Amino acid sequence: MRSTPVLRALLAAALPLGALAANGQSTRYWDCCKPSCGWRGKGPVNQPVYSCDANFQRIHDFDAVSGCEGGPAFSCADHSPWAINDNLSYGFAATALSGQTEESWCCACYALTFTSGPVAGKTMVVQSTSTGGDLGSNHFDLNIPGGGVGLFDGCTPQFGGLPGARYGGISSRQECDSFPEPLKPGCQWRFDWFQNADNPSFTFERVQCPEELVARTGCRRHDDGGFAVFKAPSA
Repeated sequence: MRSTPVLRALLAAALPLGALAANGQSTRYWDCCKPSCGWRGKGPVNQPVYSCDANFQRIHDFDAVSGCEGGPAFSCADHSPWAINDNLSYGFAATALSGQTEESWCCACYALTFTSGPVAGKTMVVQSTSTGGDLGSNHFDLNIPGGGVGLFDGCTPQFGGLPGARYGGISSRQECDSFPEPLKPGCQWRFDWFQNADNPSFTFERVQCPEELVARTGCRRHDDGGFAVFKAPSA
């Protein structure tokens, strides 16, 4: 669907303020489950988010049952975060926005500018690929391998599990060495670019999804073109 100035104005007016600019809270997790935005019917998108099999190979069957429910579909390793430069990273998150439903944020992208901890002043652009029943208001649960499985554990059926606490995950970069090879870079990112920040706060606003994020999930919202391209900070 091609965006027009009138359509962009209508789309912006239809969204609560919290979807455009607000304060948010973060946590971290990696449960290995199929992303909840990987199912059909999760909002106006071109396709659901990709899942992967137990060997991290992309699955094109969007009806495949989640590994957390005994099925073959798990999180893809490339849904881990990565650094663009010293001040900017890309990644993915489970999301819950005040006054909205999952259909309103599945596959939308948000620029999170951190306001606390060692990452204060840095920005992370995330695509929302899932949600969670334990998330609060304006809450982004960042997808970080080794961040703790949280409510569900698909990592044990996928490859025997991950070290660390159920909530919070591992506590040192060295523990990343025991992870499956495809998950190591995302795990190490937490202790490098993210400086092991512990649930930092941030301000956030919706932005147009970077092509690099869409390439990893395959998912783009029909209204994505109505939002501004994020202006990346310099290194």
